[in-house]
Amino acid sequence: MSKDSLEKLLSQIRAARPAHDAEAFLAAIVASSDDAIVSKTLDGIITTWNLSAERLFGYSAAEAVGQPITILIPEDRLDEEPAIIARIKAGERVDHFETIRRRKDGTLIDISLTISPIKARDGTILGASKIARDISERKRAIEHQNMLLREMHHRVKNLFAITSSLISLAARTARTPEELAEGMKTRLVSLSQAHQLTLPSFTGAAPTTGQATTFFTLLTHLLTPFESKDSGRWRLHGEDTHIDGDRLTSLALLFHEYATNAVKYGALSTLEGRLDITLLPALDRFEIVWLESNTKPTTVEEGKESGFGTTLEKTLLRALHAEVSREWQPRGLLIKLTLPGDAFAMPKPA
Repeated sequence: MSKDSLEKLLSQIRAARPAHDAEAFLAAIVASSDDAIVSKTLDGIITTWNLSAERLFGYSAAEAVGQPITILIPEDRLDEEPAIIARIKAGERVDHFETIRRRKDGTLIDISLTISPIKARDGTILGASKIARDISERKRAIEHQNMLLREMHHRVKNLFAITSSLISLAARTARTPEELAEGMKTRLVSLSQAHQLTLPSFTGAAPTTGQATTFFTLLTHLLTPFESKDSGRWRLHGEDTHIDGDRLTSLALLFHEYATNAVKYGALSTLEGRLDITLLPALDRFEIVWLESNTKPTTVEEGKESGFGTTLEKTLLRALHAEVSREWQPRGLLIKLTLPGDAFAMPKPA
């Protein structure tokens, strides 16, 4: 109900009923509101506290009433209160002020505040009413959207870099323009298929391939675009295992990053380069060894992906509960990943 509609309704009630009935009706609206509604004196002392305020902030009315409003304000935002009080004393209304407040348990919450002066019949300002709305979900949605946009931007740049490298490699070996075109078409289709495996990360949905995808299938999708005529540029070792459905997207993105870096700097950037990936199961964990060899001379600084690539890798490693180590050897890069056993799952019997 809008403010104008509410005021019109209250005017009608006052005209038809005694004043105390209208006040009781207003009190019922406040008590049943989904938003936290709080009133305070000009000295910042809480005077009323509805049920939604209890749910939002964790304090009961008995605990909150009589306490300073600063029990809700984090230390680094205490300067907001004097500024708000100054505006209320001037008769101003504060609309949709987004800030952070602190719950009883110490956790912080994003809220939107609307603050209005409370006036006596003669117009004297007695205090302020606050309506607080939880906007945490909206904030998280915006942050998630921004993260996805940054990820998309990063991935598009990487896809262009990979495509450029693929063209350069294909041009060295193709004997005719037709052969070059056909080879690039095949590689770009494979690259698109590998890219498709990571698309569920943009929606947050569970991967549709789920338990049907094995680790070697995933790597084959990601690495097939880098095949060459002499083949053998990359090899998979160990016993293939099904990937847990919840981990597929993170693993696809992680190894997409490693493959991208190998194309830019490492084994897949030269015709002589070789990549060996080994899956080693243990009792309660899996170790993956990513070994590049016959690469062009590189330094640690040149071989490290900076910026968002590093941020994305750290995020994915946390999501996978994985540990990683790197060693830049004279002939290439060695990466060792250790993942918990539940990152992989055997298919259920039919």
